Amino acid sequence: MSKSHSHPSPDTGENPSPQAVPPPVAADTSALLAQLDAALADSAKYKDQVLRSMADLDNFRRRAARDKEDTRRAAAAALLEDLLPALDNLRLGLQSAMQAHPEAKAVIDGIKLVADQLRSVLANHGLKELDPLDQPFDAKFHESVAQQPSATVPADHVLQVLRPGYLLNDRLLRAASVVVSSGPEKKA
Repeated sequence: MSKSHSHPSPDTGENPSPQAVPPPVAADTSALLAQLDAALADSAKYKDQVLRSMADLDNFRRRAARDKEDTRRAAAAALLEDLLPALDNLRLGLQSAMQAHPEAKAVIDGIKLVADQLRSVLANHGLKELDPLDQPFDAKFHESVAQQPSATVPADHVLQVLRPGYLLNDRLLRAASVVVSSGPEKKA
């Protein structure tokens, strides 16, 4: 006699049929998939927050570096503006000494070397002298203090530079004070 290898169903005591058995984890699978979807959505949200935070930090670093550079430039501009009158006086003193005391040529030459060295250091830090002699007058860079007729310099050109102007890193620090030619003198 052969015995059946099937085990009786615990509920009915009958053999289970293959079609009547529900998938044992179908409800668990849908719950797990829902949890997985929620976790993936949270992960995407957190990744987006991290990327935004990293971008904000990068922007902050760039802004801080730019602010630091702007502060450095403003401090340099203030210092150089304070030095400009000393440069003017040094230039005027040298001109006067050359005219009044030609016998002191060695001392004057030594002072010229120091003045040139000072100008070179300032140029290395972005200071550029404007010497607009014989150039067209430009109100953006020149301050006209007088107008004078000239037979040699065309009208609206700089006839004489009274005080040089300066640019610091291509920005105007001080306009040049100039006398502008009105052209040849008109006979009445």
